[in-house]
Amino acid sequence: MPNEMEPVARTVVERLQKEGFIAFYAGGCVRDRLRGAQPVDYDIATSARPEQVQAVFPRTIAVGAHFGVVAVLESGMEFQVATFRADGIYIDGRHPDSVTYSSPEQDAHRRDFTVNGMFYDPVRNEIIDFVNGQSDLDAKILRAIGNPGDRFSEDRLRMLRAVRFATTLGYEIEPETWRALVAQASEIHAVSAERIREELVRLFVSPNRLRGFDLLDASGLLKEILPEVSALKGCEQPPQFHPEGDVFVHTRIMMELLPAQVSVPLVFSVLLHDIGKPATFRYHEEENRIRFSGHDKVGAQMTLAVMERLRFSRAVIDATVEAVDQHMVFKDVQKMRVSRLKRFMSRAHFDDEMILHKVDCTSSHGMLDNYEFLTRKREEFANEPLIPPPLVTGRDLLALGWKPGPQIGKILEAVQTRQLEGTLVSRAEALHWISTEFQKLSAE
Repeated sequence: MPNEMEPVARTVVERLQKEGFIAFYAGGCVRDRLRGAQPVDYDIATSARPEQVQAVFPRTIAVGAHFGVVAVLESGMEFQVATFRADGIYIDGRHPDSVTYSSPEQDAHRRDFTVNGMFYDPVRNEIIDFVNGQSDLDAKILRAIGNPGDRFSEDRLRMLRAVRFATTLGYEIEPETWRALVAQASEIHAVSAERIREELVRLFVSPNRLRGFDLLDASGLLKEILPEVSALKGCEQPPQFHPEGDVFVHTRIMMELLPAQVSVPLVFSVLLHDIGKPATFRYHEEENRIRFSGHDKVGAQMTLAVMERLRFSRAVIDATVEAVDQHMVFKDVQKMRVSRLKRFMSRAHFDDEMILHKVDCTSSHGMLDNYEFLTRKREEFANEPLIPPPLVTGRDLLALGWKPGPQIGKILEAVQTRQLEGTLVSRAEALHWISTEFQKLSAE
């Protein structure tokens, strides 16, 4: 399907050029076009100063005036238009203390990686490459522009971006660039939690996430950003249930087993589901085995701390923490009463938790009996809602003379349990059962 943004982006470039300015596509959109991939956005670099850009286009927003960036709004779309610039000294590991407007070549040399440092003129159909980005693109190599140590010390986020690009593009990180990344990995804390989170999400939702996981580990970034996961190394497991190895190996295999398309809560619940094991490791001599009693609950608390540290949204945090908290409950599903089973299966993120359970078992003992049981139950329950509309409500109980209070909730839950079990099927039956079962309590 053609990209609807490209024709509009082209008109932005054309209008700037007609006004006498240099204007090109820049960065990732050029890289992706040359790779035959569809760009998700189009950034434009120009010789026009911000105030000149604003004079050319009727609808603009000065989103980064200090850095010469103006958002141009055209046809309901937004394009980042940046003036060619050279950066001053980076004093905080993220931002230059000043910028000066410059030439296209100087602008290219201030960028991060050669494959991201090219320009493209859509009017002349011409690639402008001052950094040999095309040759690295053809060779599938990720190489820092200029001195890699300087590029990473200027902006520490570039270390995570290097791992993310190597993951999502499937490129090899050039040796000198890799050595500089490893040397500076401990400096990643200069980057805000929000930006770290964004890069981790892009990396882990990629179908190539296992490569990203391995690169994070090998670079030293994993132990800096997610020390709870790095701490899983060397945490032994009972071999009769986990012949694959320690908890770190187990987690890595699970990442590999995930389907290509995953939600954020699913991939992070897989990543974090066993982080409570090191703290709960116990060897029971009388049983001659290792146990991790309560690791699910401890892990849920730790997951909450990790997700809050990385500034995830409350919805993502809640879904991930619940998955970690509940992942051991799956071993009991065949023993559950129908009412409890239906409540368990009706939870909002149960589909993700099913996948978590499947890869958890597949990566270790290989027994999928509980997964298969739940799959059959899904089919069995498919013809009606797992949680049907209630037979009675609180208003019904108030009409019968019950006073507001905790007892109302207990009665409604008791009725729902019997409704889910199939022993109460109508409102009349439910009201009669309440009047007989709870008659003494109501009289009191």
